[in-house]
Amino acid sequence: MELPRRVVAGDAITKQVGELLSELELGKETLVLSGPHVKELVVKELDDSLQKSGYRTKWEIIGPATFLEVERVSRLVQNLGANFLIGVGGGKSIDIAKLASFNSKIPFVSIPTSASHDGISSPFASVKGSDRPYSIVAKPPIAIIADLEVIARAPFKLMISGCGDLVSKLTAVRDWELSHIKTGEYYGRYSGSLALLSANLIIEDANLISSKNKESVRVVVEALISSGVAAGIAGSSRPCSGSEHLFSHAMDIVAPGKGLHGEKCGIGTIMMAKLHGMDYEAIRHSLKVIGLPTKASEIGATSDDVVKSLVLAREIRKERYTILEEAKLTADTARDLAKETSVIG
Repeated sequence: MELPRRVVAGDAITKQVGELLSELELGKETLVLSGPHVKELVVKELDDSLQKSGYRTKWEIIGPATFLEVERVSRLVQNLGANFLIGVGGGKSIDIAKLASFNSKIPFVSIPTSASHDGISSPFASVKGSDRPYSIVAKPPIAIIADLEVIARAPFKLMISGCGDLVSKLTAVRDWELSHIKTGEYYGRYSGSLALLSANLIIEDANLISSKNKESVRVVVEALISSGVAAGIAGSSRPCSGSEHLFSHAMDIVAPGKGLHGEKCGIGTIMMAKLHGMDYEAIRHSLKVIGLPTKASEIGATSDDVVKSLVLAREIRKERYTILEEAKLTADTARDLAKETSVIG
């Protein structure tokens, strides 16, 4: 079990990063990874803070989240002699830092600038170029420093996508429990309960989140961090990723570029909740209150996209037992499910 040693979420804390990291004694050479827009947002405050604490920094603008890019960054780490990596941004920068640090056997620090998914704290990363369309094991950050003022400036669409990812833990944990019953797979009650806590917090605070105030940002960020930690405790993505994520991954194949990850997970959760016999209408209502799409058309997907993805989803991870193994959806039953849950017309 590997868990972050330091988690800090607060206002205007980018200027305190150097001081916060000094307490971890990571060494003084660091490589900072970000996209060009994110660098413009935080470079001055972050650099000033790191330099005041004696850190020698090199910034690197990263490209697409591919294994080739991870290899390139890993070589940079070696050439620079970096003691640790810092990933600043949304998913891409943090995922590349996560895998490059894993390859280089050095720690990495997660500094999210948006709250779109739980990858900011989990030990799993999504990169292209693998034969698997789902996340792979890397390592969790040694520290997570979330500046709520910076995250609040990100598009609201990204934050509510994070909410979709969080609500999906409702069906992910139910799938994990089902697998425990059917296959004897290990089920961790603590990590499962922690993931459910994050999901239920979002549902309880749906109205607060829709108000777009500062407190809603803290709620979502803290829930995402807790969710990622749940995966670290479990040693797998089981508490955070189930049949609804398989649907999202299938959509990536069938209809690439349509919808954000959390949006597709939210839609998938509605349908998988129906298969589990859960109150899918209450889940759909909460997603609507937050502002998330609940229909395929709202993310630009067609009815056929949804049907094909539901049928394909079961094949994405054959080793992972979910409600899809019980349902064994055909094109006809998949279409019926999507219609009954109002995902398609």
